[in-house]
Amino acid sequence: MKYGFGIDLGGTTVKIAYFDQAGTMLDKWEIPTVTADGGSRILPDIASSVLEYLDSHGIAKESILGLGIGVPGPVNAKGVVNKCVNLGWGVFNIAESLSQLTGFPVKAGNDANVAALGEFWKGGGKGCDNMVFVTLGTGVGGGIVVEGRLLHGAHGSGAEIGHLVLEPNETEPCNCGKFGCVEQYCSATGIVRLAKRYLAAHPQESTLAGMENLTCKDVFDAAKAGDEAALAVVDQFSRYAGQFLGNVCSTVDPEVVVIGGGVSKAGNMILDGIEPYFHKYVFHAASGASFALASLGNDAGAYGAFKLALDAFG
Repeated sequence: MKYGFGIDLGGTTVKIAYFDQAGTMLDKWEIPTVTADGGSRILPDIASSVLEYLDSHGIAKESILGLGIGVPGPVNAKGVVNKCVNLGWGVFNIAESLSQLTGFPVKAGNDANVAALGEFWKGGGKGCDNMVFVTLGTGVGGGIVVEGRLLHGAHGSGAEIGHLVLEPNETEPCNCGKFGCVEQYCSATGIVRLAKRYLAAHPQESTLAGMENLTCKDVFDAAKAGDEAALAVVDQFSRYAGQFLGNVCSTVDPEVVVIGGGVSKAGNMILDGIEPYFHKYVFHAASGASFALASLGNDAGAYGAFKLALDAFG
């Protein structure tokens, strides 16, 4: 039996997991992501943590098939990172660099794509060949699996579905610099923006009115309690999400759409709201896609990262 590591590199913490070749997670831990000095400590810290784990547990290096890592930025098929602004990184080959530090082969991918691979392998997309994965969190990310293979794209930016444009006449810019992106309406922050706009345009009694530090959870909680303004905001969100997922599914025709991220904690209210609009906008031949909530939580990235390594070196 061979073993390996799946690494989910985030802006504040690095999640590291140890797997056997069958895909069973045997152990996991976290270390801080030190972004000082242009992120120069990040890879050495990861390598030290992995090597110390092997040493302290008496695990032979010969039993390790390799490492996989998900990175918060574009990564091409050769492992070249094309800038990770929140880590302070420019353009370099992360796979080669981490391989040199650990002595093991390394496969790298974008973190959202890698999380998608994890859900495809062991989570909400298990048993399918074609899947769309969307994370609705602070931003909107995604990953697409076609015929069992993760879509990376020519420049490492495949499945950046959060930056499809829904409202070209939007006056506020997205964080990416464009206007009217999916992320501006379907992320947690986007839903709060929708709520504030709705309340400003429709003065009415609402538990949301005047609420300090309004959150996405507040909006869904109020909607579940029957607040009319909150229900209208959730309907706006559902229309945007149904429209963009209908367009994505018309392009790739998946068996299942798996929805993760913090917003997905609203559960069936999310699925029940999106599906009618999805069927309104999707091409009829692609309308058979089912919807499911992600099931791996914060472990999706580690599972997917190990699967990268397993597919490449196993």
